[in-house]
Amino acid sequence: MAKEFKITQLRLSDLEKELTYLKTTREREIAAMIAEARSYGDLSENSEYDAAKNEQAKLYGRIAEIEDILAHAVIIEDENEASGRVGLGCSVTVRNPETGEETTYRITGSQEADPMNYKISDDSPFGRAIVGKIPGETFRVNAPSGSYEMVVVNVTREG
Repeated sequence: MAKEFKITQLRLSDLEKELTYLKTTREREIAAMIAEARSYGDLSENSEYDAAKNEQAKLYGRIAEIEDILAHAVIIEDENEASGRVGLGCSVTVRNPETGEETTYRITGSQEADPMNYKISDDSPFGRAIVGKIPGETFRVNAPSGSYEMVVVNVTREG
């Protein structure tokens, strides 16, 4: 099975901008840091040089990561958009029927997922349970920490 990363058009644009920044501005900044550190003399005991080289290694690692994502990116086209169902790229407000608490999440591909910022992968237990649901529908999440029910309150899309 070929590797693929499901991402939104917005995320694709963000990654392309980040890659351009890293390959131009940031690479020049780090090259200048290395040159300055070399001017301090003996490289075997030069902590500034070591730090700059570590930054360079992190930079090249991130560039390689972004290039891999872009090479295997599949732009999300939400087939559920017209139906009002939860799908990739949408924001969905859910309610806990036990507490009445409402929370809004964005459903993303795995590369965009960031649970601390309410971006949930469609491949997570929550994502698998909610994709395809409509407002008013109750769904059950079978998470490692236990099973629980939620209710879809609202589904919205960007753009």
